Amino acid sequence: MDLDFDSSPGFPTRYWRPLEDGRVECTLCPRFCKPHPGQRGLCFVRGNLDGKIALLSYGRSSGFCIDPIEKKPLNHFLPGTPVFSFGTAGCNLACKFCQNWDISKSREQDALLDHASPALIAEAARQLGCRSVAYTYNDPVIFHEYAIDVAEECRKLGIKSVAVSAGYMCAEPRAEFYRHMDAANIDLKAFTDRFYHRICGGHLAPVLETLEYIHHETPAWLEITTLLISGENDSDQELENLSAWIADKLGPAVPLHFSAFHPDWKMREIPPTPPETLIRARDIALKNGLRYVYVGNVHHKAGASTYCHQCGDILIGRDWYRLSDWNLTAEGKCKRCGTACAGVFEAKPGEWGAKRVPVGLNRRATA
Repeated sequence: MDLDFDSSPGFPTRYWRPLEDGRVECTLCPRFCKPHPGQRGLCFVRGNLDGKIALLSYGRSSGFCIDPIEKKPLNHFLPGTPVFSFGTAGCNLACKFCQNWDISKSREQDALLDHASPALIAEAARQLGCRSVAYTYNDPVIFHEYAIDVAEECRKLGIKSVAVSAGYMCAEPRAEFYRHMDAANIDLKAFTDRFYHRICGGHLAPVLETLEYIHHETPAWLEITTLLISGENDSDQELENLSAWIADKLGPAVPLHFSAFHPDWKMREIPPTPPETLIRARDIALKNGLRYVYVGNVHHKAGASTYCHQCGDILIGRDWYRLSDWNLTAEGKCKRCGTACAGVFEAKPGEWGAKRVPVGLNRRATA
């Protein structure tokens, strides 16, 4: 699609290379889009401007909101605290089930309603009492430069950065990006390349590489989410393979969230995921040795709560996004047996609860 670069001047980027025919190849993600001058790639927000790849959404957001950190979902990273959340437009995958498709699949810059500099976002998060900023709603991979600049401003103020991503990116930009992140929830959309290719327009291998890189090569806290779709990625064998891979390659302490699908965008004919499917998936993953396995998008307190893997006592009780129990010591250990719970905890949990508060930065809104 052609771009009006006069109204979208673009922000310079680093991950691209020129081609002999006038196109440029974007090397940010494994799609390797090759737009002609005046065209953009599949993500809709990175395009060929004067023989260079420019980011068109820098400083522009689809909206700001304060969420509970558990909504990202992150259950082991500063529980109970508020997170300042924002995204832009576009996406570098093409998931037919996308539940934020009005943002991630938008081809219109009009979807970007709010303007905010990195310093303004960091200062707003501080003033509103947020412990972290989340790059979410669409994938921060495609607004790589903007997210990094925000994270740098946040770090100056002692505010953490959280990436909510599908993890579909190349090695060099991945290394730069995760130097600035304190936590991440990565969507592992399925455990077959067939699913990724047919339903998401991508491939599985780069996502697995991202998961291993974050866990083994960075200090960022990692959690994983898999949205289960009936008949597509919820077979016993696939769930066995997925959870066994996590246990083997990442270890038993990485939390895994199984989330319920609801019909949306191009997969409206498939019914919502039954709660029984999520419970079955959780049982399989626990049997394969994972210590912290959760169910989401359904009301199931036992499946949303954290238990000590040694003695079985409840450590953190959750009712939807509200904490109901807290049985961790100030050092993050089980009060009963003293076993450490994996995660990033403080002496006391936050008290934000389940509130979701939209924020207009130009209106200097407060929670």
